[in-house]
Amino acid sequence: MSIASLTDAELAAHLAQAAGRILLEVRTSGVFEGKALGKAGDETANAFLCNALRSARPEDGLLSEEEKDNAARLDQSRVWIVDPVDGTREYGEQREDWAVHVGLAIDGAATTGAVALPGLDGGIVLHTDAVTPLTKSPAKPRFLVSRTRPAKEAVAVSEAMGGELVGMGSAGAKAMAVVRGEAEIYLHSGGQYEWDSCAPVAVAHAHGLHCSRIDGSPIRYNQTDTYLPDLLICRPEYAEEVLALVAGL
Repeated sequence: MSIASLTDAELAAHLAQAAGRILLEVRTSGVFEGKALGKAGDETANAFLCNALRSARPEDGLLSEEEKDNAARLDQSRVWIVDPVDGTREYGEQREDWAVHVGLAIDGAATTGAVALPGLDGGIVLHTDAVTPLTKSPAKPRFLVSRTRPAKEAVAVSEAMGGELVGMGSAGAKAMAVVRGEAEIYLHSGGQYEWDSCAPVAVAHAHGLHCSRIDGSPIRYNQTDTYLPDLLICRPEYAEEVLALVAGL
């Protein structure tokens, strides 16, 4: 079966998983270390993903962190938004909290996608066509934050809610931790780009999670300026309280 015949969700999952395997091969080759490993991984995975998407969906637009932006995408309804290695630092440090993002935005909304977590034992791919029920929420909400620079809003809201901060690497790893029931709230305000959240938002939304900007407004993709300052992904029962607390800061 050719990849062109796959559904969008199947294609996203297939490519994210394959890119993850490639990245593990690059990492275990022993040729690169540290920042050089991160650069080699980015370049190799990007070449694979972009070539595959252009072959499988030649009529669609494409936006990748590792490619020069092509403004022609702004005139297209369907745009694939990819991050070949989300968490390049963690990947280069031989950690497990990095991801591969393959997302599809249609008319500005993240509709379909897959996030691969190749560093986890056995590798995991979460996508919009394979939805599992949310687990029971614990009494104390866990907030996912950067390992090195937790967002001040996340710290303040966590304190107000009696929550617990959990440090983690890439944006995709954090978002998927909420999907997988390892945490309840991912509140980010330190700045990101469209490729950091398109696939994670598509997957999180498909699993029934709340996804928005931290002022409650929708997250829009395929914009002229690809910068996205903030993001909230959380279990729906926490959304109203979190947004109200952020608004009061």
